[in-house]
Amino acid sequence: MPSHVAYCHKKLGPQLYQPAEPSYLRICIHRFQTALVCGLLWGLHRLPYEKRLKFGGWVFGRVIAPMTSYHKRIVENLELIFPEMPTVDTKRLSQEVSRNIGITFTELFSPDDFLNANANYSLHGTGFEALKQAHAQGRPAIVVSGHFGNYDVVRANLIRHGLRVGGLYRRMDNPYFHDLYIKSISKIGNGLFERGRSGLKQMLKFLKGGGVLAVLIDQRLTTGAQLNFMGHSAYTSLSIAELALKLDALVVPAYAVRQPDLSYCIQIEDPILHSTPEQMTQDLNDSLSQQVSRHPEQWFWIHRRWLYADIKEA
Repeated sequence: MPSHVAYCHKKLGPQLYQPAEPSYLRICIHRFQTALVCGLLWGLHRLPYEKRLKFGGWVFGRVIAPMTSYHKRIVENLELIFPEMPTVDTKRLSQEVSRNIGITFTELFSPDDFLNANANYSLHGTGFEALKQAHAQGRPAIVVSGHFGNYDVVRANLIRHGLRVGGLYRRMDNPYFHDLYIKSISKIGNGLFERGRSGLKQMLKFLKGGGVLAVLIDQRLTTGAQLNFMGHSAYTSLSIAELALKLDALVVPAYAVRQPDLSYCIQIEDPILHSTPEQMTQDLNDSLSQQVSRHPEQWFWIHRRWLYADIKEA
């Protein structure tokens, strides 16, 4: 195995989630869940795009989240990060969080209308010029975001502006829903790389050829560096910073902030200075924390982001 591929697999491979062989019951549950999603999507697609987004947000916020563990998880995370927030405000914010997740879900499963809407958005920030310059020079670049707003708005608009953008993703537990999801987001742009030896090899070739890799930094991990995120310790992977240092890749935080009319303001921030993997990753965490603090309703609070690190600290 080439040294670069072995390095990436060593750094990213341990984070791969390898589920056990599913039981017959688990397969039935996965199929049932996917059938429900398909039924919901069929109903949503009877509506015009704007109404579809609003109704998708309402369904997730008022029906799905309260009926599942999502609502409880959102509230627990909000209470952890904002302990002084009055209960009534926590409840209101949790509903807004759920609504925004529903809107994002509906957008990602409406790729044609999603791309048409993206034609009207503009990119802001000095980081965009740095990205274009790196792209013109054939220098690898990594655009880092989080589960905030709609992260694929960034990818779609960078592609629209002529950049060659790929994305790194993790296979979902439900294989049927996973296939449905990948089929949909592939219409937004090709160049999707699954975590795993084959995907990492393709990703590395793409980066070394001057491509732009879009990644999310806020996935839940059970191991990693304990870095600060929103005032609490959270296991965070250093692999993106380590890869950037190894390939001399530009690292740029970027966010798509949803507006009241459901359009987006796309912010491409200043590049992260190359230093140590720990400091670069902390800088990325701090960047995302600032966005979440400004727009808490737009982050996916359903993730158990702090669970394992906080337990270990205790």
